[in-house]
Parts: sequence; structure tokens; C-alpha cells
Amino acid sequence: MNNLYVHLADGFEEIEAVTIIDVLRRAGLKVITVSVTGNRFVKGSHNIEMNADFLFEDVDYANGEMIILPGGMPGSKNLNEHKGLKQQILEYQKNGKYLAAICAAPIVFGGLGILKGKRVVCYPGYETHMIGAEVQTNSVLVDNNIITGRGVGAALKFALEIVRILKGEESAIHLRKAMLVE
Repeated sequence: MNNLYVHLADGFEEIEAVTIIDVLRRAGLKVITVSVTGNRFVKGSHNIEMNADFLFEDVDYANGEMIILPGGMPGSKNLNEHKGLKQQILEYQKNGKYLAAICAAPIVFGGLGILKGKRVVCYPGYETHMIGAEVQTNSVLVDNNIITGRGVGAALKFALEIVRILKGEESAIHLRKAMLVE
């Protein structure tokens, strides 16, 4: 199993980031947190600081299976301003690798034009940034290699959907039961 890269920018939504990281690691997936700030310490939108595993410039994306973007503001805006991250996202899209974003973070995918013709979800108010996409109101939505989640309340469901996709339905059900998720 290849690496899953969870990207952190100043102003990230802490619940989304930590929930995704925790659930995927519980499932035995190799999750690597990546700071796009030039500093391994990244401050969330509610002033909770996380120590990322790596700086963006030190990551070998060839070993990756998925790029994951937690939302939050101004975290999503800061992710969207990182040229190197956007280049990696385009490379993953070109190679059919998984791309996942929750809350406001799908704005990064929308701005790159990779949502055209896709069904997606995002935090209410960011629909106009989903350029060419058919925006839905589900909690989580998967369209081919693109996984999107609506917001904080969907973080657990979003993470479990990634587990289902990468490890199968049985693993997701087992983890859901172990975590008492109804």
C-alpha cells in the first residue's frame, strides 16, 4: 500500500484533519502529513498546532496513492495558493490516482478544472468554485478517482469511505463497528 498524503496549511480545519488521519491509521493505511507552509508546525483555524511528518518539498509523490486536503478557512485558500501542490494534484489526476478533499478544500480541484463533469460536494457557499461540476448535497460523494466531503460533520464518513475504497467494504464495516459508528 502506497502513501496517503494529508496536506496541512495554516488555517486547516482541525476536526477534519485529525479525524481523517486517525481513521486511516486505524485502518492500517500509511498516512503521511505534509506541511505546505515551509514549517513542520502548522496552526489550524482554531489555533491548534500540529507537527507535520514532512515539509512539502521533502515528499516523494511517486510513492503516493492519494492526495487528501482537509478544509477550513483560510486553510483551503492557502492550499489553493500552493503551486507545487497544484502541480502534484494535476499529476495524480493525469495518472488516475485518488484525490480527496473535504469542506472548502475542493476549491483547489475546481480551480484546476479537474471537476468538470464530476458529481461533487463541498461546504455550502463554495459551489461556484466547483467549476464544471454537478454539485450535490450528500455528506460524501465519490466520482471515479475524486472523493469529496461536505464539511466537519461528514469527516468521519469521509474517512471511512476512503477506507472502503482502499481496503474494501469488510474493512470499513469492521472499523465502523469497532468505533461504534452507527
